[in-house]
Amino acid sequence: MIDSKDHMSISKQCRLLGINRSTFYYQYGGIADKDIEIMFVMDKLHTEDPTRGTRRMVDELRKQNLTIGRQHVRRLMLIMRLRTIYCRPRTTISTPGRYKYPYLLRNLTINRTNQVWAVDMTFVPMRKGYVLVCYYGCI
Repeated sequence: MIDSKDHMSISKQCRLLGINRSTFYYQYGGIADKDIEIMFVMDKLHTEDPTRGTRRMVDELRKQNLTIGRQHVRRLMLIMRLRTIYCRPRTTISTPGRYKYPYLLRNLTINRTNQVWAVDMTFVPMRKGYVLVCYYGCI
């Protein structure tokens, strides 16, 4: 859409289109040959054990004499769209056969303060797992 031979400057054309001028000049350099070799090995390792995250993947690559950092492995995993399989918390899935408590406020008219209290429990992700945070207050 941007014509460099047009009478309007490139910066003005980019401004009108709402893009940065660096986007116009950007040229994709491709993926380095060394990265392609590492990605091939990572693909084999991920097929063997899809529970490997970036830390364990770096350890396995270093065992095969490939020097690479964790952030580089993370970037390559994003490019390859490799996702680690692990157990995620299943907090909202109900068990069939268990008693389901009725919603007691369904037909209740709330017309005064301190008539109804509410609690909200939120799982906040931390470095090593989750922490449960509870908020309560009057409606």
